[in-house]
Order: sequence, then structure tokens, then C-alpha cells
Amino acid sequence: MADTARNPAPYTEADLSLIKRIIPHRYPFLLIDKVRDIVAFESAVGLKNVTANEPHFQGHFPAQPIMPGVTIVEAMAQTSAVVVGISLDVIDKPLLTYFMGIDNCKFRRMVVPGDVLELHCTVTRAGGKIWKFRGVAKVEGQVCAEADFTAMMDLKADG
Repeated sequence: MADTARNPAPYTEADLSLIKRIIPHRYPFLLIDKVRDIVAFESAVGLKNVTANEPHFQGHFPAQPIMPGVTIVEAMAQTSAVVVGISLDVIDKPLLTYFMGIDNCKFRRMVVPGDVLELHCTVTRAGGKIWKFRGVAKVEGQVCAEADFTAMMDLKADG
């Protein structure tokens, strides 16, 4: 059972509807479809079903579509923002998340249409406005990308 002192909204999973209630991203920049295995203040796994219909594939690259690495890192950040939203119980509140730094970023495998991208995100520093995370993106158990990143969480008072 979740520790309700640290987990006021004990969700362990977020479908697309709940994700949209936590983070402001929308098509074409909403890069996660679901978040599972959510442990407030600790970790989660985001899921992205990669399809050929995504707009970045028109130019990256038409003859051999490859998901851009920066969008993989952004998907990790969006997964992490959902963890923060659940942890701080800010569902239906205007939480904005801003990248402050990306470190130790490496790309190890191409991500292509048809892949199911798993975004394993761990909180390495929680609390206050500044949070730090470790993200590892995988397809079928193979590491595609990894990065450490820092973000500032801004809860707007007036929406």
C-alpha cells in the first residue's frame, strides 16, 4: 500500500486521459501514451507506441524513419513530470515543467515505427521546485537511450 503521507493521490497507473490532466503537452508534442508502475517520489515506466503517422517521421527520415533522440529524451521528461504530478497531487492544476539540464545522454539503438518504447524513469532528487531524474529508454529490453536530467516544476497559481 502506498504511503499516503508521501503519496496523497495513490495512482499506480496513468492512462492518456489522466496524463493530460497532469501535464500540458498535446499533439503533436505529447510523447507518451500511458504511465505504469508509478511509485510517488520514486519512479515510473512510461509507454510510447511509436507509429509511422508521427509528424517527425516526415523529415527524420522519409526513407528510413527513426525517432529523433531528442524526442526520446522529451518522452522520458514527460514520464517524469507525471511522477511529479502524482507525487505532489497536482492533477487538474497548471503544472509546468522546464528542462534545466541534460547530462550523460547516450543513444544506443534506433527507435522506429512499430516499436513500443518503455521509458524507465527514476527520481534521484525530489522536492521543492528542482527535481532530478535518471531515464533509460528501452525497446524489447534493449537500451535505446539514457540520460540524467534536471527540471524545474512550476505550479501556476492562476492557471
